[in-house]
Amino acid sequence: MGTFFPNPVIGVAGIFAFLLFSYLLFTIVITRKSSSKKKKPPEIGGARPFLGHLHLLGGPKPAHITLGNFADAYGPIFTFRLGMHPTLVVSNWEMAKECFTTNDKAFASRPKTLAAELLGYNFAMFGFSSYGPYWRHVRKIATLEVLSNYRLEKLRHARESEIRASIKRLYELVTNNCSEPMVVEMKRWFWTLNINTVFKIVIGKRYSEVETSHDEEENEQRRKAVRDFFDLTGTFTVADSLPFLRCLDLGGHEKAMKKTAKKLDQILKECLEEHKRKRNSGKSYGELDNFMYMMLSLLEDAGDHPSYDADTIIKATCLASSYLLLPTNRFFFFLLPFNHCDVKLGGA
Repeated sequence: MGTFFPNPVIGVAGIFAFLLFSYLLFTIVITRKSSSKKKKPPEIGGARPFLGHLHLLGGPKPAHITLGNFADAYGPIFTFRLGMHPTLVVSNWEMAKECFTTNDKAFASRPKTLAAELLGYNFAMFGFSSYGPYWRHVRKIATLEVLSNYRLEKLRHARESEIRASIKRLYELVTNNCSEPMVVEMKRWFWTLNINTVFKIVIGKRYSEVETSHDEEENEQRRKAVRDFFDLTGTFTVADSLPFLRCLDLGGHEKAMKKTAKKLDQILKECLEEHKRKRNSGKSYGELDNFMYMMLSLLEDAGDHPSYDADTIIKATCLASSYLLLPTNRFFFFLLPFNHCDVKLGGA
C-alpha cells in the first residue's frame, strides 16, 4: 500500500477557508454585540444589590430634580432600577413621541403595583390593566360610550346644577351669619363640590345622598375610604420595588388598601344593585342617565368577559372614571416599565 500525500494547494485553500469562516463569524458576533449595545439605553451607575438605585432617589432633593440631573449626565434617555425593576426615563419630547407612536405596543402595559391590584379590582380598572384584549375592549367602551365628548356634553347639566347648588349653599351660609365675619375653608368646599359632581355623573347621586341610609360612624368610614382611595392610588410602596418584602407589609399600606377597597366595593355594589332594581322596574332613561347605567346597559347582554364578570367590570370602570374625572388628579411624569431592550429610540 502506497503512502498518501495531500495536495499542498488543497491544504492551503482549506486553511484559508477556515480562517475566512472564523473571521466572518467573529465579525458577525461583534457586530451583533455592538448593535445590541447601541439599542440599549445607558444605565446610571451606583446600583446596589436588591435596592437598585433607590438610595439615590431618597435624598433631600425632589425626585424630578434628581432625574433631571441624571438626564444632564447620561442624556435624554437612560435606565435605572427601582429596587428589582428596570425603569426607563425619557426626558426628550421626540423620544417620548416615539414611545407612544412607533413603539406604542412595547410601552402599552402598566407596572403591576400593589395599589393596582388591591384598589383596582385585581387590575380590572382599565387604567391599571395590562395591554391585551381585555384592555382594548374596556378602553373602547370607556372612550366611545362612557367618556366620549357626546356623553360628557349630555351630562353637562349635572356639573352645572352642582356648581349652582354649591354656590347657593355658600351664599346662604354667609348671608345667615352677616353679623360677624364668616370663615370658609375653601379646600373643603372645593373637595365637596368635586366629589359630589363626580358621583352625580358616575352613579347619578350626589355623595351626600349615598350616605342617607347609614349611621354617622359608617358614613365617616366611607368618607375616609373615598379620600384614602385617591391618596393610596399614587402611593409607591416597598413591595412595588422589592416584592419579596410584601409579606412584611412595611408601612401598613397593604392593610390600608384592603380596608379602603372593601368600603369602596360596598358603596359601588349598593349603587349597582339599586340601578338594577330601577332598570327592572321600568324607570325612564332620564332618571338613570349616568355612567353606571350606561355600563350596565352595554354589558348586560354581552355576558361575562373571560377575565372578569360583568359586575366587576362595571364597578372597576366606574371607579376609574371617577378617578379620571376628579380635577385634582394630574400626573406630572411617568416612569415607564422597561422590559423591551430591543426597542430603538432616537438612535440610542
